[in-house]
Amino acid sequence: MVKDRIEELDALSSESELGGGQNRIDKQHSSGKWTARERIDYLLDSGSFEEVDKYVRHQCHDYGMFKNRPYGDGVVTGTGTVNGRPVAIFSQDFTVFGGSLGEMFASKIVKINSIGQKNGLPVIGLNDSGGARIQEGVLSLAGYADIFLQNVMSSGVIPQISAIMGPCAGGAVYSPAITDFIYMVSGTSHMFVTGPAVIKAVTHEDIDFESLGGAAVHNEISGVAHFESESDEDCLNGIKRLLSFIPSNNMDSPPYAPTDDPADRTEPALDEIIPNDPNIPYDMKDVIRLLVDDGDFYEVHEHWARNILVGFARMAGYTFGIIANQPNHLAGCLDINSSTKGARFVRFCDAFNIPLLVLEDIPGFLPGVNQEHGGIIRNGAKLIYAFAEATVPKMTVITRKAYGGAYCAMNSRHIRADAVFAWPSAEIAVMGSQGAVSIIRKKEIDEAENPNEKRQELILDYNRHFATPYIAASKGYVDHVIKPSVTRQHIIKTFNVIKTKRDHNPPKKHGNIPL
Repeated sequence: MVKDRIEELDALSSESELGGGQNRIDKQHSSGKWTARERIDYLLDSGSFEEVDKYVRHQCHDYGMFKNRPYGDGVVTGTGTVNGRPVAIFSQDFTVFGGSLGEMFASKIVKINSIGQKNGLPVIGLNDSGGARIQEGVLSLAGYADIFLQNVMSSGVIPQISAIMGPCAGGAVYSPAITDFIYMVSGTSHMFVTGPAVIKAVTHEDIDFESLGGAAVHNEISGVAHFESESDEDCLNGIKRLLSFIPSNNMDSPPYAPTDDPADRTEPALDEIIPNDPNIPYDMKDVIRLLVDDGDFYEVHEHWARNILVGFARMAGYTFGIIANQPNHLAGCLDINSSTKGARFVRFCDAFNIPLLVLEDIPGFLPGVNQEHGGIIRNGAKLIYAFAEATVPKMTVITRKAYGGAYCAMNSRHIRADAVFAWPSAEIAVMGSQGAVSIIRKKEIDEAENPNEKRQELILDYNRHFATPYIAASKGYVDHVIKPSVTRQHIIKTFNVIKTKRDHNPPKKHGNIPL
């Protein structure tokens, strides 16, 4: 009798693991996608997966649904480890009803999110779903809302990582959008609220799935996604890499990774990296790679708002969140998108105890009617708010320009930076010399026999007196003017002092960031 029951269990287990059956698995493979279980097996450490709710089945009787009740109901959930660290995970199974979400499907995701939240585990969601299960009606919609609530309650408590590895449409898109990071796979993943057919019917615009909501669109244009991957394998490798930088929850410190890269390493190349002409750009990624351990920088949002760089790196083995202006794109100006990008990243790092390093070379906020009408004031304020609110250790290095309100916004001493360094090439002022001279010395220029010659003379004089770091240093706004080649040493020595920092904001329910 017991043997029969064990054989029954083995049969049911095998049936559950087949999902929608071999034919649909073959179709999944032919479309260039792995199955839900294959993705879990690749991401998690071998043998670590402990499945939850393997035998859950839907309860829908309408439209003949009760005749087809596969075990697992289209989503695989459980816990496991990634490089030895516990995580909670769900993986949607497109072979079962197209991965559509119903009542029991949603309850499985809610449960695994709850397990993650209660036990301080990152939650990883592998999304591959056709959307709400229409046959279950409002139960499907309620399921989405239950998941949204879990996402919000977990925000800032545990890292939430979403991988879009197939379709993700309608209400389904909002759960990933609430999570911290979104990966998409080129060619096989799509995200949109309304599909091409609905758009054509309503607005008469003709567009295909890839152009509407493909990985490139959301990584380059909308900024919805943070990472673009070439394949399922590449996507899952990216998640493993991300997890190596971030803590498991808001009570933990980020993982420490011992390194052979000397803390006192000097980089003479940094002494030559700033062009003599202040209008010539350079690549701030080169600066980052020369400073961090082993040149390893994991960039976030690489293809969107490229005038600001954000990402993770280590120095002396400790994780840092790096925010840097990129002179190679829009001269490093802050605009609407880059302000939002920077603010969201700063708030993630602050929520999860990740110290911040800012590399500043910014001529100001991007001018333009579109920027003003699009809300650069409101969006620029997000970045100021995020830096000012953050209580983690915060350091800034001013490499060249630090002009106007943008100087204030980029983690200045005035919004609680713990340390501000400047290179000798730093120019800290209200504005650039040409604009400043045109305003404050206008009368002298207009009255001069040779206005152009007088203008150049006054610009040189302004640069000698104001386009330097020394006035700010004399006021204590810059703590130290340093040689570029020894920047790594100063950052690490300072961090060793401030890494035990304790700072608090006034008691309140929450602030009101200008969203």
